[in-house]
Amino acid sequence: MDVGDWLRNLGLGQYEALFRASEIDADILPELTDVDLKELGVPLGHRKRLLRAISGLIGAETSTALSVSTGATPQDAAERRQLTVMFCDLVGSTALSARFDPEELREEIRAYQNTVSGVVARYDGFVAKFMGDGVLAYFGFPRAHEDDAERAVRAGLEIAAAVRSLETRGTERLAVRIGIATGLVVVGDLVGEGSAQEQAVVGETPNLAARLQALAQPGQIVLAGATRRLIGDIFRLRDLGRQVAKGFAEPVEAFAVEDVAVTESRFEAAGGAGEDDLPGLRESLQACGEVGGLADHRLLLR
Repeated sequence: MDVGDWLRNLGLGQYEALFRASEIDADILPELTDVDLKELGVPLGHRKRLLRAISGLIGAETSTALSVSTGATPQDAAERRQLTVMFCDLVGSTALSARFDPEELREEIRAYQNTVSGVVARYDGFVAKFMGDGVLAYFGFPRAHEDDAERAVRAGLEIAAAVRSLETRGTERLAVRIGIATGLVVVGDLVGEGSAQEQAVVGETPNLAARLQALAQPGQIVLAGATRRLIGDIFRLRDLGRQVAKGFAEPVEAFAVEDVAVTESRFEAAGGAGEDDLPGLRESLQACGEVGGLADHRLLLR
């Protein structure tokens, strides 16, 4: 396992040079402690994330060793759960490969991958795989949140903006296409061997995310209908109608994300009550002579 790839997959690629300078390789990772990472200058949040990932490595190694000693086939705890999947693809990578030599192209792709993985990590998503200029990410695995669909869309908006601002060796700005879909999957089965081993997701959701990405324009995010229903009115969306997607018998719903909606509060955006829906609030304030302070009271009520 390459330590640099491992760090980038965690969204912590900024520590690659530090780890290499300290001669920390895959054999040393399981021995790292919180004290070691603190001495290296790694902040608390990133130390916790690294130690959690190291714990996962140790568990995988133990499972593999046990299976070798007993002759048993390792069974990972696959589970059925709702997952939001993001598929992100770099626009114009073929043109980039024609303009740059392989080393330069590698630097461009790595900067793009680090940008995407860093944003995904900030929203507590999980980068499942790098596929050349494509990135597959999960929101809801291994850790689930009630707002995973919203997290994925916010991450998509941030990724699109961050990639646009990347400095490149060429004159053209980079752009991404992003597809996001939500649905029930079976996740957790270990497939492949060695460095190619990954936790597979079985279901149509990853395929739908990839098809929606193909429908997107440069810099655009396209959502599936199920994702759109989960996020309420938090974002400004444009209905693209039902679209024909390869591999799907029926046309699929598609919505383009334009921006975060301008709303007075997330509670109202999600369909909650406004001031007129709170019985007696205005009358009580008027009785107290505090109508002018209504906005302040509403802030307290949030």
